[in-house]
Amino acid sequence: MSGKVKQRSNAASAVTVSTNEKILREVHQLYTHDDRGLVSIADSVGLKVLAPRKKITVLLIGNHSAGKSSFINWYIEEHALKTGVAIETQGFTFVTSGRKRESLTGNATLHLYPHFKPLQEKSGVVDFLSTEVSTSKQKKFTLITFIDTPGLVDGDMKYPFDLDNTILWLGDRADLIFVFFDPIGQALCKRTLNLVEHLNDKHTDKMKFYLSKADEAGHESDRQRVLMQIVQELCKRPGLNKAGFDMPTIYIPNMMAKPSRCVNQIDDVCKDLEKTINQTIQNTLNQLEKDCEHIADVVDTRINTDQSHTSYNRLARVRSFLFTILGLLVPLVFICNFLLTSVSEEVSHELLGKQVTETLHLYLGPLRNVWATVPETTQLYVSVGAGVLSLLFILLAFTTRHKPTLSRREKRNLIDKREYVQTFVKQEKQRLYKEYLDQCLSEHDLN
Repeated sequence: MSGKVKQRSNAASAVTVSTNEKILREVHQLYTHDDRGLVSIADSVGLKVLAPRKKITVLLIGNHSAGKSSFINWYIEEHALKTGVAIETQGFTFVTSGRKRESLTGNATLHLYPHFKPLQEKSGVVDFLSTEVSTSKQKKFTLITFIDTPGLVDGDMKYPFDLDNTILWLGDRADLIFVFFDPIGQALCKRTLNLVEHLNDKHTDKMKFYLSKADEAGHESDRQRVLMQIVQELCKRPGLNKAGFDMPTIYIPNMMAKPSRCVNQIDDVCKDLEKTINQTIQNTLNQLEKDCEHIADVVDTRINTDQSHTSYNRLARVRSFLFTILGLLVPLVFICNFLLTSVSEEVSHELLGKQVTETLHLYLGPLRNVWATVPETTQLYVSVGAGVLSLLFILLAFTTRHKPTLSRREKRNLIDKREYVQTFVKQEKQRLYKEYLDQCLSEHDLN
C-alpha cells in the first residue's frame, strides 16, 4: 500500500499550472487513484467518501439582459457566449477551461461533470444543457467553472423545463451564487426576487449581489435611485432584510467607449472569486485529513471488533467442547454402571482386567448407591431423562454460534490501508499545505 501516487501531468503543462491548481489536482488524485485512492480505500471498509472537485462552481442568475454572459466573456477574455439585448441564453451553459476549444452537448456535459448527473431526472433539462470549453488561462479561470443560466422574466414566458427548481438545485451545489441586477428596470421582476429569496434562505454565505451595467444607469443620482429601489424591494422580503447588505456597482470596461464617472467595482468580483478559491483549497486539505482520520477510525474499529470476535469464538469452542464431553459422559456412565451390575465379577475381570474393574467400582459406587434408592417403577423414566439431558448437551455443543472473523490476509490489508492514510496521505497533506502557505507567508513565518 506504500508508494507515491503517480502524477499524470507532463512537463509542458506543469509550467503553466498555478500552485493552487496543482494542489487541487494532486488532492483530487489522492482520492481517485485506481489502486490507492481514498475513494476506493473507503469503499473497501464500508465508507462513502466523495472526491473533491478540482474547480469551484459559480452560478450566475439574473433577469434577462443583466450581463451574465458578458461578464463571463470579460473574465475569460474570450467570446465564448452569445450576448445581446435579445434572450440569447436559452438553457444552462457550463463554461470551463480546457486544452481545446470545444462545445459539448447535454450528455457529454454530464459525463464531464458526474456530480450533476441527477439533472437527467429533471424533465427537459438535458436537452438544454451544454458546455463551452475554452483554452483561456486568464485570471483564475483554470480554477473556476461558470454556470450561465437563462434570463429571468415575468409574464407568460414558459420554458420546456422547470427553470426555478433547476436553479435551486444548482444553487445547492454551487460554491458561489452571483445575482446580477441591471438598472434598466427588469431587476425588480418577481421571478428573480422569488428565486433570490429561496436561495438566500439556504445559502446566505454564497450569495453575492451586483448592480450590473452600472455605466448605463445615467447620472450618479439616477444610479443611486436605482440602487435604492432594488434594495427597498429586496428588504421587503424578510429573508433578504439583513444588516450589512452590499451591492457593488459593476460594468464591463470598454476601451472604445467614453470614460465613465461611475465607480467600477468589477475587480471586487475577481477578489470574491479568488477568496472562494483559497477557502476551497483550505477546506479541501482539511477534509482530506478528516477523511484519513475517519478511515483510520473505521479500520481500528474493525480490527478491535475482530479481536473481540476471536476471543468470543475461543470461549465458544471451549463451551462446545465441554458440552460435548458432558453429552457423551452421561450415557457412558449409565452404560458402564449397567454392565457392572449386570455382568458377573469374573466376566468383568476377564474383559476389563481386575484393576480397571476395581477402579470402575470405586468411582461408580456413589452412582450405584443413588440408583439403588430409585424405585424400579421410575428407573425407566430416569434413564430416559438422562438420555434427553445427554442429547441436550450434544445439541448445545453443535449449535454454539461463532462470530465472523477476518483472515490474516484481510487483517494485514486493513493495517496496510491504515498505515497508508495515516503516513503517506497525511504527509502529502502537510506538504501541500506548506506549498499553499508558501505563496503568502515567508519562510521565517512558517518556521
